[in-house]
This record gives sequence, structure tokens and C-alpha cells, in this order.
Amino acid sequence: MVKAVRSAKGLLHEKPTTELLTRGLIVNAETTEESKPQSNEEEITRLAIDRPSDFRFHAAYIAYSETWDKTDSPEIKTKLNDIISSLSNDKISYSKFYRDLGQYRDHGAKYYARRRVETQRKRDWRKRRAKDLRNARHRKKH
Repeated sequence: MVKAVRSAKGLLHEKPTTELLTRGLIVNAETTEESKPQSNEEEITRLAIDRPSDFRFHAAYIAYSETWDKTDSPEIKTKLNDIISSLSNDKISYSKFYRDLGQYRDHGAKYYARRRVETQRKRDWRKRRAKDLRNARHRKKH
């Protein structure tokens, strides 16, 4: 059950019907997009509502874009679109925007370990260095 189909260039080629594809009778790695089952979901696109003249909104849009690029989930992308559209329509404040966006952003480590910086006085450092040099001088003789 193969149909002859005229392509955009006017050439005839054989195309398997969807009936054979759904039954699993034809196994071909080079199936066209038309022969693949169509999903009911629409492609979710990033909103292009950036306002470079408004610095605060532009910074918020950059944060939205970075978060958008890092996520693969369509549900999260839909929520991100809702958040940025609410901000552009002045329905939410910037603090609420960043609070909502923060749920989906990856900041890496949230807590940084503090390191203790050990200091010493210059006089103590000189004494320690002189002692080490004396000991090193005597070690070489033996």
C-alpha cells in the first residue's frame, strides 16, 4: 500500500501510507514528517516582547530568555510565557516576576561555604621564616 505522490519539484515518488506506518509494517529510518503521527500539542514559542529602551523590563526579559533556553518542559515554558506576559501588561510587579521566575531558574549552589582566612603579623612571619632557614641550613650539613 504505497501511494505515488508529486513533490514540490513535480517529481513522483512513492510514499508509504499512514495505515502501514501505524500498523508497524514499514520500518524506515527516513520517514518524512508528513508520515509521522501528528501530535495535538502546538509548538510553544518564546514571546518576543522585549523593550530595550526600558532597562528594568529588558533585564527581566533576558532572565526570562535564559530560563526559557535552559528548560525543555512545555509546561514550564507555558508558565514562563504567562509570567512575562503578566509583567509586560503590568499585572505583576518586578519582585513578583523574579520570585515566580526563580522557581524555574537554575542558580547552581544556593549556599556558599565560608572559608576562614588565617592571617599573621609580619613580625611572627619573619620569626617563623628565620627559624625555618636556620633549620634548613643545619639539615644540609649533616
